[in-house]
Amino acid sequence: MDFGIAILLTIFIGFMLFIVQRSEPKRRLLVAVGMLLGGELIRRYVWYRELHSEAWFALIAALVLNFLFWLLIGRYNPVGSSDRIQVMGMDD
Repeated sequence: MDFGIAILLTIFIGFMLFIVQRSEPKRRLLVAVGMLLGGELIRRYVWYRELHSEAWFALIAALVLNFLFWLLIGRYNPVGSSDRIQVMGMDD
């Protein structure tokens, strides 16, 4: 097992899961579809290079890391809505 590739795959997969997790609830489906396209590129790379064990390790590690983030930070700081954003100093 090549740990350098496994770490890179963990970073890419974890980042994609993080983006879906922290996206606005109204736009989460659109973001998930976009991340599926990125996931397809990763899947094709894994099949082309035959990095199956590294990919499974990366997927499990990314899921664990994202769950830990949600458990420690995400539950207490939920994603806000873009409707509630106010810019300071505007005259409206």
